[in-house]
Amino acid sequence: MAFWDGLRRGNAQHFDSGSSASNSIELTKRHPVVSLTKQGASTGNLRVNLSWRMRTSDIGGRNRQSGGLLRHPFKMFQPDVVQAHTQGVVNVDLDLGCLYELNDGSKGVVQPLGGLFGGLNEPPYVQLSGDDRFGAPSGETIFVNLDHREEIKRLLVFVYIYDQTPAFDRTHAVVTLYPSNGPRIEIQLDERHPQARSCAVLSVENVKGDLVVRREVKFVYGFQAELDRLYGWGLQWGRGYKTKI
Repeated sequence: MAFWDGLRRGNAQHFDSGSSASNSIELTKRHPVVSLTKQGASTGNLRVNLSWRMRTSDIGGRNRQSGGLLRHPFKMFQPDVVQAHTQGVVNVDLDLGCLYELNDGSKGVVQPLGGLFGGLNEPPYVQLSGDDRFGAPSGETIFVNLDHREEIKRLLVFVYIYDQTPAFDRTHAVVTLYPSNGPRIEIQLDERHPQARSCAVLSVENVKGDLVVRREVKFVYGFQAELDRLYGWGLQWGRGYKTKI
């Protein structure tokens, strides 16, 4: 599989998806699996969102202000500052991607790198809304058209750090699934792996008609090729770059 220089930006589209439910399900090591079929959410558009912010300890949280509390004791009642990342805080670019395998045997990847944004109403029925390089509140979002679930064999949603700065240990990243029905599903990337560059976050698999979401959260020190080997996708990978902006 070859990658191309260049990146298509500004192609974000609006899709009908998501749940109005206020509650949520968090997938953990002890409870890693949920069935979309059993909660009546195996149709429509599944929205998968990546959002992240700096840990408070890295942007002047309370643990760095202890010396000043004696002079300004009322500061202890002020909330910690939490903000989305910018280039001025840390030079890192988290990207959301998805490996896919369809029942007809076709395989590939949807990701910002190489401008591989996929398609929602045509194979692979997975589409990336755009590339967020600066930590916008909306983050990055992938849409999956579950009306074509019978054609989807398996998906692997992953997050990787594009630039040369491993920084998973300095961010608090959350991947949230918004099904067409029922509560949202959250997966926290809160494990400390300071040298990791990629993380397999979750898988979606069609198991005899049952659409199952499984928490993976497996950090690796390489990039997409290492995730490919770990899950046996069998793609050919080459070096890819983004255009400077």
